[in-house]
Amino acid sequence: MKSENFFVKKANQRKLNRHQEPGSLAFAAGASLCLALVIVLMSFDLKTRTFGTLPLAVAGVFLAEALIAFGIGTLVNKQIIKNNQISTVLRLLGIVLIATIVNGNIFCAVAGLMLIKKKKNLEYQVASYMLLVEVLIIMVSALNVFKPYVCDTFFLGMGVLAVVILIHAVSLPLVVAHVKGNRADKCMIPLGIVLILTTATGNLFSLLLGLILLRKAYTKDDYVSIGWIDVVKRLFRSQMAVLGAFIIVFLLTLSVCAIMTFDYSIAVDNDYSLILQNPSLAYPFGTDDYGRCVFTRVVFGARISLTVGIISTAISIVVGIILGAIAGFYSGSTDNIIMRVLDIFMAIPGLLLPIAIIAAFGTSTLNITIALGAGAIPGYARTIRASVMTLSDAEFVEAARACGAKDKIIIFNHILPNSMAPLIIRATLGIGSGVTAVSSLSYLGLGIAPQIPEWGNILKAGSSYLETNAYMAIFPGLAIVVLVLAFNFLGDGLRDALDPKLK
Repeated sequence: MKSENFFVKKANQRKLNRHQEPGSLAFAAGASLCLALVIVLMSFDLKTRTFGTLPLAVAGVFLAEALIAFGIGTLVNKQIIKNNQISTVLRLLGIVLIATIVNGNIFCAVAGLMLIKKKKNLEYQVASYMLLVEVLIIMVSALNVFKPYVCDTFFLGMGVLAVVILIHAVSLPLVVAHVKGNRADKCMIPLGIVLILTTATGNLFSLLLGLILLRKAYTKDDYVSIGWIDVVKRLFRSQMAVLGAFIIVFLLTLSVCAIMTFDYSIAVDNDYSLILQNPSLAYPFGTDDYGRCVFTRVVFGARISLTVGIISTAISIVVGIILGAIAGFYSGSTDNIIMRVLDIFMAIPGLLLPIAIIAAFGTSTLNITIALGAGAIPGYARTIRASVMTLSDAEFVEAARACGAKDKIIIFNHILPNSMAPLIIRATLGIGSGVTAVSSLSYLGLGIAPQIPEWGNILKAGSSYLETNAYMAIFPGLAIVVLVLAFNFLGDGLRDALDPKLK
């Protein structure tokens, strides 16, 4: 009897695994519940020992949405197990979940978009995330309306965002109708170009979708395998990886759009009439001990953290590739000299090398970026060296040598393209480490200047008010944790997507 029940459960699980909806609904319910619990904890006022009324109401909304997602998920599971399909009526309930984007619940909104459409290709999924990013950006930017004044370009920026949202909304049904398998209709070429242009807002999902449409529009054979698109398909099978990518793209887009929709002076100018204001609609994260809007400072701080993290990683990758490729390809004394020098750098503990460089050349964003990039070079060089040494004796390398190819051609045209998978994964994780490092240096007073809005600076200022105004430290701390986790989730997803054994 037990064995019979076991096989029934396994059979039912296999049915559920064939559909994307059960997983997305379960994830939406769990994530919404976690958000409700976090909001309840954050609503507790240490001074009065009471919970805030408004945060509790918001937490109640998220809890209700979690229950709705769980209820719909239960019905979906029953229908799949019984009929191996989901009815049209039940799919229409996805509209209810999509509506939760009004209060910023992206988890339920994504689950709704996945539920409402029966046949979901890769382009539909990318377009869904692309649209949700812009909707959240315009909602976050709209909070500035509650402030005493807005920046001069606010309404222009909101208008641009509205036009971009309209373009992305139109593209959603078009990619479903005109993309079949590995081919797209020629009418998708103009749309792909327009989507690439909208990447100017920072939305990398629009760039990805535009490139996919252009690539498939010029594909003549429907059965041909497009390598990088196959990697993207495997990446989108992981909800955590896509969540990480969504958070990164959202913060990047917010950083870019903040130029037009956020007033920088609110983040840096002192206003002693607003000192230590509690979170409100006008100041969602409250104000600090100088009367500056913490929410606006966190928004502009994302720009610095992402810029330093990405550029420092790019520096370490470029130098690491060159040194690692030369050491791995030529071996012998060349390898010995390069790796012993890198060993000296690796012997210096943690942040000590960046601290030494900053102490010698002074504190500035450029110096911090170079210092963090220099400190990470040995790790990337060792990664590339190992891959190059493994591939140096491969048959395709021997064939290139037999054809008379020069060493430079062999390294950069044959070996390195086949060594990029571990480097991409390490780079993704490295950006998160760079964000943590620059915040740590700023917290210690060795990073970005104190008056400049950067997450480490904001966290340092808020650490003095943990017992009275904890929100000053909680929100920048959460921003750092969420962004680093997002890069880790994306890195794990890329590792699985690029692993040939998991294709």
